[in-house]
Amino acid sequence: MIRRLFLALTLGLSLAATGASAQSAAEKATVDAAKTQGVVGEQGDGFLGLVTGSAPADVTAAMAAINAGRAKAYQDIAAKTGVSQAAAGEATAIQLVGRLPAGAYYKPLGGSWTRK
Repeated sequence: MIRRLFLALTLGLSLAATGASAQSAAEKATVDAAKTQGVVGEQGDGFLGLVTGSAPADVTAAMAAINAGRAKAYQDIAAKTGVSQAAAGEATAIQLVGRLPAGAYYKPLGGSWTRK
């Protein structure tokens, strides 16, 4: 099981590094700007979430597109490694949160939004 989680973490790292999720440059730029403003953050499940509870339509649309791409990637990782889709997302979240700049928000599983 540890080997599978390590493989999921490795594949998740490659997802995070290559931007393998289905996102356009415009969607990424929109979400990155919202992260800088403290509107969007990374969650412990590997998906983006709203820190503030609401956001403009372009931000929520970009988040939805990126999260859909991540869900597909986590599904693919799960199929390749034998771990659950949730475990693949959580393994990737570790990498994504680790790469956040100071001042960005993240939400650990079962926790609340925290500023890095």
